[in-house]
Amino acid sequence: MARTFASPRHHALRAFLAEKRKAAGLRQVDLADRLKRGQDYVSDVETGQKLMNVVELMEWAEAIGFDARDVIKRLIKTAKK
Repeated sequence: MARTFASPRHHALRAFLAEKRKAAGLRQVDLADRLKRGQDYVSDVETGQKLMNVVELMEWAEAIGFDARDVIKRLIKTAKK
C-alpha cells in the first residue's frame, strides 16, 4: 500500500494535532521547543509536508498532553479513501 500525504486519515491526523496544540495554548514554536526541534518541523507536519511515525506521535502527545490512543481511535473511524 502506498503512503500518501493526501489521504483522509493523514488529513485527520494533521487536523487533530493542530487542534490539540491550539487547545493547549501553544504556538508552533512553543511545541517545537518542547520537542527540541525547529518550528519548521511542526509546520511541515501540520501542513502535510511530512509524514509522522508512531514514535513522533507519542512525542507530540507527551509534549502537548493528550493520549496518543485517542488519535488512533479517531483515525480508525476515518474512511481510508
